[in-house]
Amino acid sequence: MAPPGVHEMRPKLRVAVVQFTPKIGQVQENIAKASKLCSELRPNSVDLVCFPEMIFTGYVFSDSKHISPFLEEPMQGPTSRFCAELAKRLHCYVMAGYPERLAPHEVQTVTIEHGQTIQQVGANSAVVYDPQGNFVGNYRKTNLFKTDMPWARPGTGFMTLHLPPPLKTVCLGICMDLNSQPPAEWSLVDGPYEIADHCVEQNVDVLILLNAWLDSGEEPDEQRDWHTLNYWALRLRPLWVDHDKISSDQQALHVQAKETVAIICNRSGEENGETFAGTSALFSLPWGSGRPRLLHALGRHTEGIAIWVV
Repeated sequence: MAPPGVHEMRPKLRVAVVQFTPKIGQVQENIAKASKLCSELRPNSVDLVCFPEMIFTGYVFSDSKHISPFLEEPMQGPTSRFCAELAKRLHCYVMAGYPERLAPHEVQTVTIEHGQTIQQVGANSAVVYDPQGNFVGNYRKTNLFKTDMPWARPGTGFMTLHLPPPLKTVCLGICMDLNSQPPAEWSLVDGPYEIADHCVEQNVDVLILLNAWLDSGEEPDEQRDWHTLNYWALRLRPLWVDHDKISSDQQALHVQAKETVAIICNRSGEENGETFAGTSALFSLPWGSGRPRLLHALGRHTEGIAIWVV
């Protein structure tokens, strides 16, 4: 056993993060763009490829009628087929977000604010495939954003996967999962820090967030959205905060020196009046260190693929 404060040696993790601007509703065109971006990747050159939230369909749909033509069957739709083929070709794990079509028995009509009735016909989901091109799992976004609510049904909790090294224990979330679930009121000291606390409880090695995160609008001339980067790090506070500044219950969970790697894969561009932050990032979060470390980040408007090694 390593002495206190010394991190266990772990194999290098090679992750390819794909960030680009999809065209809403142009699924095949967006897949062709992703294929071109990944065409130079060689087999066994990376351990993981990440694509953002609903990357091949676009994200800003107004209601269930608007999105229904683009809902995909899990394991059968274009996102699943693309991920399976890419995973098998590269011999690595592949993850991507997509709008999942609910089974008929899952579709439900609910009443929201001001008595408005909506039909939940889908889920904002992510799919995972392994290096043999086999299906590993499907995750449904738990904390819905306002854009999801007119059509999506929330998931029931964050996904934890136990994968071979160098990934090991992995938590998968989607965008708004980083925030607390309404109507919870958040504070710096008390949180709630739902997904970060989940990572602590599950002793997670790698946190992956597939996002369609909006631009903050702060310092728009800066290449990166620093306001958003700082916000992401803050929302992961339980994974790096100094032990003196967390509760005794949280301290009890920090039983060993550990580092969690956070991969945040975001989309770029504009869509139906919304502007996205880009700025996909890789953080090192040494538990109890009191300081998150930003290892890499793309630009706000970058369209491309970055290979980062931890």
